[in-house]
Amino acid sequence: MKKAVILAAGRGTRMGEITRELPKPLIPLNGRPMLLHILDRIAAAGVEEVLLVTGYLADQIEAAASTHGIPITFRRQEVVNGTAKAALLAKDWVGDEPFLLTFGDILAEPEHYTGMRDAFPGTEGVLAARYVEDPYQGAAIYVDENRRVTRIIEKPVKGTSTTNWNSAGIYVFSPVVFDELERVPLSERGEYEATSAITQMLDSGLSLKLFALDGDWLDVGRPEDLAAAQRITES
Repeated sequence: MKKAVILAAGRGTRMGEITRELPKPLIPLNGRPMLLHILDRIAAAGVEEVLLVTGYLADQIEAAASTHGIPITFRRQEVVNGTAKAALLAKDWVGDEPFLLTFGDILAEPEHYTGMRDAFPGTEGVLAARYVEDPYQGAAIYVDENRRVTRIIEKPVKGTSTTNWNSAGIYVFSPVVFDELERVPLSERGEYEATSAITQMLDSGLSLKLFALDGDWLDVGRPEDLAAAQRITES
């Protein structure tokens, strides 16, 4: 797993005024932009190259990311219309090897990435997940007794899920995922969503595995998440 794709095109509207003139991946945590902390951790896991998909305030993100030592290729999502379209921008760059896919607001540990890499053989994808009371705020992941993924539901209605696994926004995929991303339909939320590609992979009989995350992980989505993000990035 030498390559990673980071999606960082969105505006981060849940952050309110914080992201009116500052893109969310550049919110400072302990004196450094959040994105640089993410790049540190990905590099520590052995990733050698990154493709960064930008959109909102792209110039700022690209300038900040360029200060990091890891080689970075930039692609701009001119129309920010969903994660499936954003991930598709990496198709030619990825080539024919497995790659890491994550977001510019997901803080995780290097061991999470390496654990997913090690779990990949024998599958077409590994989905990171957290055990929660109700996965209504993300994507609910259903698995069998061997933690093979059987179903994924984006933004399920609160109280309707019979699984406790919530997508953690980190994936390892084989390049076959791009075939599915290309035919993702527009969702009822008006976007082309990467979770639809996962459903299509399952419908095609491809094997996907769940990887349970322990330790520090955070989706930095709201202002109230920033205190925890500061703590996670202290070292």
